[in-house]
Amino acid sequence: MALATRTDRTERADGTGKRPSMTRTLWRSTVGKKTVMAVSGLIMLGYLVAHMLGNLKIFFGASEFNGYAHWLRTMGEPLLHYEWALWLVRIVLVAAVVLHGVCAYQLSRRDIAARPNRYVHRRPRASYATRTMRWGGIILALFIVWHILDLTTGTVHPGGFQPGHPYQNVLDTFSTWYGNTVYILAVLALGLHVRHGFWSAAQTLGVGSATRDRLLKTAANTLALVLTAGFVAVPVAVMTGVVS
Repeated sequence: MALATRTDRTERADGTGKRPSMTRTLWRSTVGKKTVMAVSGLIMLGYLVAHMLGNLKIFFGASEFNGYAHWLRTMGEPLLHYEWALWLVRIVLVAAVVLHGVCAYQLSRRDIAARPNRYVHRRPRASYATRTMRWGGIILALFIVWHILDLTTGTVHPGGFQPGHPYQNVLDTFSTWYGNTVYILAVLALGLHVRHGFWSAAQTLGVGSATRDRLLKTAANTLALVLTAGFVAVPVAVMTGVVS
């Protein structure tokens, strides 16, 4: 199935009369930006599922959780050096986040430019997730920065950051009211973002159809629910003393 029936016009910036490259044409087009958003979103979704599963190892004790964190730095050995595989994952993830954010911003600007005046007729009411996608993206971007400064670099970590002791660091963060508040609010925003984003990505990549819509929406709702519950389980467990 074709991704779209229309692409935006592109101007020849060099003035030589040569056709712009296919990559440049794709990047400048609306459908190209939506495709980049869909692919980068799926990359981030795959990471989130793996990250959630890793987080849940905290329920098996400090040794299991710390061992998992150590494995992340040694995976790929001896073919790769220490932390090389982890840095490759980080680079791909950062690229996906940046491309996703840039395309979202540019598409938002195009949408505003195409509709400078208010609609004469009231538009159909969109879902809550759809109406909060932009703000949800901003919240998640800010949370990513805070999360890295808290549990990766230890810059804003409460109680004294201990490199190589992620179990204790997690306990420190979720033993504070603000650590729990920031994390849980961000996870709720993530759930809404995934719920709408997964379905949108399927439509952009040509997977959606009238017969598959119900299945795709069910899959989106299930993914959002599982990710939200899985991530929220950790701070709740620390707050209630299940993990200590």
